[in-house]
Amino acid sequence: MAYQAIRGTVDLLPEATAKWQRLEQLLRTISANYHVKEIRVPIFEATELFHRSVGETSDVVSKEMYSFIDRGDRAITLRPEGTAGVVRAFVENKMYVNPDGLTKLYYMGPMFRYERPQKGRQRQFHQYGVEMLGVEDPAIDVECMLMAYSIVKALGLENVKLVINSLGDGSSRDAYREALQQHFKPYLKDITKIHLEY
Repeated sequence: MAYQAIRGTVDLLPEATAKWQRLEQLLRTISANYHVKEIRVPIFEATELFHRSVGETSDVVSKEMYSFIDRGDRAITLRPEGTAGVVRAFVENKMYVNPDGLTKLYYMGPMFRYERPQKGRQRQFHQYGVEMLGVEDPAIDVECMLMAYSIVKALGLENVKLVINSLGDGSSRDAYREALQQHFKPYLKDITKIHLEY
């Protein structure tokens, strides 16, 4: 029997691994320049963590998570993104007690989503992310954007455009959702069931 990598995964052979290592070192260096420290969280978490943080109706939760029941009858999910685990670790380990108030963390590693494999999208993929926790200040958002710009510049990417958008707070998002629903109400009969879930 010939074994093959599972659909949606790829082997990183030595030449590709060397490129990944250079990229990871660049990300570590830029993170250190901004005083952002690495955190490593488990590759799987309680399924409920993602239901609460990403949202029950998001595509990630409703369709794309790799979830299973373990031998202890617990619902477990391979991490589909990094933020939820980082915030859980921040709270569980009382990192909010930081005397500076601000905790700056980055993560990188494999994530898992059950989506249709296609060019540039796999079911196991790697993600780098930054979380700046403990202070509500627009300057922190600007610092995060400057850090992203430093990464883009270091990678030699050109013609990159930053677009900033916000749906506001919870009540603003609720009002926006309601306006969208009212707008599309006359077209409901023309929308397929799968698109109604979005």
